Amino acid sequence: MVAGIAAAVGDAAAQAQFQWSIPQIDARVVAINIPGASAISQVGTFLNNPVPPACGHPIPTLFASFIQPGAVLDPNRILVGSRSNFGAPLAVGVGSEGSFLSIDPSGPAVLRIPRNFAQSGDQASALGGTVQMFSANSPYWVNAVGSATAAFTGVSNPLGLSNNNAFGRLWPANKAQFGDAEFGSSTILDPTGKPLASAPNPVIGGVYVGSRTNRDVVAVPPQPQVISGSLSAGAVGTAFLGPSPDGTCKAVFAVVTADGAIVQEHTLKGLDGLAAAGTVDPLLGQSLAFLNRGVEPRLGVLMNPYTDPDPAKSGVPQLFVSEPFNNTIAVINLAVFGTAPNQVFGVNSVRRISSPSLRLPVDIAAVNRDADSMKWASNTTLDEGSDFYVANRGNNTIVRMSQDGKVVAVRRVTIDSEPLDDANLNGITTSTDGTTIYVTFTSREDIQGGVLALPAF
Repeated sequence: MVAGIAAAVGDAAAQAQFQWSIPQIDARVVAINIPGASAISQVGTFLNNPVPPACGHPIPTLFASFIQPGAVLDPNRILVGSRSNFGAPLAVGVGSEGSFLSIDPSGPAVLRIPRNFAQSGDQASALGGTVQMFSANSPYWVNAVGSATAAFTGVSNPLGLSNNNAFGRLWPANKAQFGDAEFGSSTILDPTGKPLASAPNPVIGGVYVGSRTNRDVVAVPPQPQVISGSLSAGAVGTAFLGPSPDGTCKAVFAVVTADGAIVQEHTLKGLDGLAAAGTVDPLLGQSLAFLNRGVEPRLGVLMNPYTDPDPAKSGVPQLFVSEPFNNTIAVINLAVFGTAPNQVFGVNSVRRISSPSLRLPVDIAAVNRDADSMKWASNTTLDEGSDFYVANRGNNTIVRMSQDGKVVAVRRVTIDSEPLDDANLNGITTSTDGTTIYVTFTSREDIQGGVLALPAF
């Protein structure tokens, strides 16, 4: 027993020495008082499609006032998920509190978010407009269009966010409508923060929930699912896949659920499966209690469309998914399944990246995000050849990795050259110009959280 204790102590000492041998990177505190701060993304520029139009009706055409400087979707602002409504009244019977804040990160002062600034129940603002409510689980944001999900809102304890900057809108993934063992939701939000008003499918509207919006339920005319699946567990990560392979030019998103399955959502035809439960290391039954009680486990998802050396042949994407409790990154190569006109994405092969530098990798972000493709631009799309960052919750480090899994660099996040002590990283994103990394953190004290900014490396 004594020998075992000595070995454990020695191992802990070695880990501590290794931790302090990692070069530090000092962060600036952007915002605090964000309970359960989780998914984060810089808004980015929603592209104006040329004539003839590409795949959709982009935000710049229809909602110009929302993307002006200082507005809620100003391209330079950041969107931050929280488990709080910040005072907005809770929608009845459709899950737990949760919201996305729109924050201006450019000022030098620390933004201390007022607890109940959004009690008016709409896109309220505080601190001179530097903080605005984008969307919350409150009656103002119900999905009035979708007949199958009319009572649901677009946000409920959100753990993922992917912005379709190419030809669409914003897509949150929500962990807990009624608990992670039952079902989750994934949504399409207009700049108003409300679910998609001009939805291609009137049954879906802008909210996919459980099995209510599966292809065999909502497709017109009725169609069986090409690959079976549903949002049968909480949604814990999401990424934009691009235009559907069926030629309709409708957007498709991948959503990872807490049981390790992946589904795909078509804006017109509804939800199909993509990968079976357990394809990704499951989060069901896992807990972050040993770090921060009450913080929901989540993961990061990135899409790589540039999988062929010949750009003309690119378009069958590849997914990178963090696996926090396995200390790995799953690399899922996709293929097209089905026959015209009902082609969907499916799994071709899966491999995993492992490294001693991965310590509870809770989220991933592109070093260079695709900001100019009319097919794939989003915060969750790797630009051609881009490395990616990994946010390690286990030791508050950020790892830069190449797509083949090589560790390029590791940095330990500090504030004023001091470790984060009672706080842990929980999300990561990069600015569209690639110069700044934004991370969310949560703290043991009152389950609070916030946002840090640090230089790219």
